[in-house]
Amino acid sequence: MAKIGLFFGSDEGNTEGVAYRIQQCLGEDLVDVKDISDATQLDFSEYELLILGIPTWDFGQIQSDWEDFWGDISEVDFSGKTVALFGLGDQFGYGDFFLDAMGMLHDVVVANGADIVGHWSTEGFEFDASKALVEGEAMFVGLGIDEDQQPELSEERIQAWCAQIKVEFGLAG
Repeated sequence: MAKIGLFFGSDEGNTEGVAYRIQQCLGEDLVDVKDISDATQLDFSEYELLILGIPTWDFGQIQSDWEDFWGDISEVDFSGKTVALFGLGDQFGYGDFFLDAMGMLHDVVVANGADIVGHWSTEGFEFDASKALVEGEAMFVGLGIDEDQQPELSEERIQAWCAQIKVEFGLAG
């Protein structure tokens, strides 16, 4: 079975925590978890299946480790790779920028050839604007998590999304 590379950036630990919950859900033997602060462009070449996790900070800003890696991620060739995204944000404190960083990361990997899976419904979220929306659909480009306002929903969302991407990655059955 193909290994999945899960890359995340986290300042306060919420995104890291979600990354390890996803690894646990999909299987520790199946998912290699890597902090983007320790990653290189070459690390992405090891995997055909990728999960990328990024929180949105303040007014639509990219998390600091991802920001430091932004020039590098823009140069990674994602051709032939299937990528699922998850993002963390605060829908009430920053409702005009909810999950914006996930949308920006999505745009970079798609421009570099990635096949995106793991779209997630906007149902149950309250926000004003987001760069992470699938155009014309009530969907995010990846799993949306709000550990600030809806932590009680995170586990259910993670479990459902993991089941979904297992199928979309061709790993179910």
